[in-house]
Amino acid sequence: MNSLDFEEASDEISQGIVHSNASLRVPILANCSALKHQQFDARLAGQRSVKSRPQFHNVSSPGEQIHRLCELCAGYLSAPSKERQIAESDKLSLFTLTEEEIVNQSHVIRSEKINVFFIQGGEIPQSVAVLERAIPQVISNYDSRVEILLNLGNKTRDEYQRLKDAGAVSYILKHETSNRDLYRRHKREELSTRLRCMNDLLELGYRVGTGTIVGLPGQMIEDLANDLLLARELGVHMTSASPFLPAPDTPLCQEKPGSVAVTLRAIAISRLLMPKALIPSVSALEAIHGGAQASGLQAGANVMTVNFTPAKQVEKYLIYGNHRYIVKLNYVRNLLREQGLEPGASIWA
Repeated sequence: MNSLDFEEASDEISQGIVHSNASLRVPILANCSALKHQQFDARLAGQRSVKSRPQFHNVSSPGEQIHRLCELCAGYLSAPSKERQIAESDKLSLFTLTEEEIVNQSHVIRSEKINVFFIQGGEIPQSVAVLERAIPQVISNYDSRVEILLNLGNKTRDEYQRLKDAGAVSYILKHETSNRDLYRRHKREELSTRLRCMNDLLELGYRVGTGTIVGLPGQMIEDLANDLLLARELGVHMTSASPFLPAPDTPLCQEKPGSVAVTLRAIAISRLLMPKALIPSVSALEAIHGGAQASGLQAGANVMTVNFTPAKQVEKYLIYGNHRYIVKLNYVRNLLREQGLEPGASIWA
């Protein structure tokens, strides 16, 4: 197969999973490709695997964006790069959260009995100093029973150490694609830089998450198989599969979204490859097709992220443009109830 033309993909489905990556690659390719079997055996991978371990029942974690600035912006995200901030300053609505705003929001999130405090933002150096001051206060608000989860992009090893010393427990840094040429084309940096950062995080003792973008323009089905295997090879604790969403005012704005069906298949295969991993059912699924986040849980996901960004700022953080689906707490609670699941606490707090 030469491209992600999934509608014409093979009907062959692997009959078993073996343990070496060399022999795993073929069944993964077949499973990613065989979309005419729409039921897949996602429920086998998801429901039987996840429901057999109650401690992995959906960890509902908050998400709070600290800022909408980025030193190096990927070609498929609408967050402004430093160059665009200068060239389009009259068009952009930017924000950063202050130390006080971050700490205040922790009271709101704790009141909802959620003990994962997830802070996300673009790649700018200023975030480290702000969070060094804010994180200890957040931890104090939780009486030390909280997981501080960060998603702030590439940092130096020293910066990661400083954040860990402040109290950070976990960090999400997606590889997005394992194809080095494709990575360079879209991210305008080397994949080796990203992998170096992930290695630093793991060596420093973080719980680390990574993930792939399904349907990224130029991606081959072989790339997707390698993406799923790379997550396992890295030895991370969390992994994700998110469908590509074209964002306005980006070079890829005219491209079609990634396939929900293939994303669900990737989630199910990830669950088989990494039985104990935290795997989210991402909001991008719901943005493309209503009800797809529920399907993500059925396929093997065991995490959902709730958005707690302050209301006055949330509309300014349009990472996927106006098509972003903003997940709120009542929606998650209702969805879990419909699926017969219950929210869980952090397994690392």
